[in-house]
Amino acid sequence: MEFNVAQLLKAGVGDTRVYEICEDIGDLDGTQLTTALAGKVRMTRMPRTILVEADLKTKIALTCSRCLEEIVQPLSLQFVEEYEPTVDIDTGAPFPVVDTDERFRINENHILDLAEAVREYGLLAMPMQPICRPECKGLCPECGQNLNIAQCTCSAKKVDSRLATLQRLLDEDD
Repeated sequence: MEFNVAQLLKAGVGDTRVYEICEDIGDLDGTQLTTALAGKVRMTRMPRTILVEADLKTKIALTCSRCLEEIVQPLSLQFVEEYEPTVDIDTGAPFPVVDTDERFRINENHILDLAEAVREYGLLAMPMQPICRPECKGLCPECGQNLNIAQCTCSAKKVDSRLATLQRLLDEDD
């Protein structure tokens, strides 16, 4: 997702370009995208930078954290970031870069690459514990049976041997 922004860097402050994108980027740090990344990217010329506003959508293949079934979930990315040029568009002179600076950069060929921003915001937008549906019952901790498909035959009342004395006290109270 690279854009040549040389003309936008030469334009006046406030000039805007809007791009419709639909690009297959394959995966997102090991998580497979099932559809192309699609949406709008708006770039606005600022006094020294380019402001990028992105609204992108795709679908990702995940594993349900309860039942371990494969699922496909929508992923929506919205971000606003400033990209700073590394060289002056008029003179070609390099701008000073601070090593500890973590800003997004426009390279010396005036190419603005959205790949790193998409990766970072995509990872933040992914669910930490995806589930196939809210009422997912998960797996039996004893035999591993998917409880959404069938009920297992495991004893539901297994007690940790260290807590057996407490269980007897509870049974006596009943």
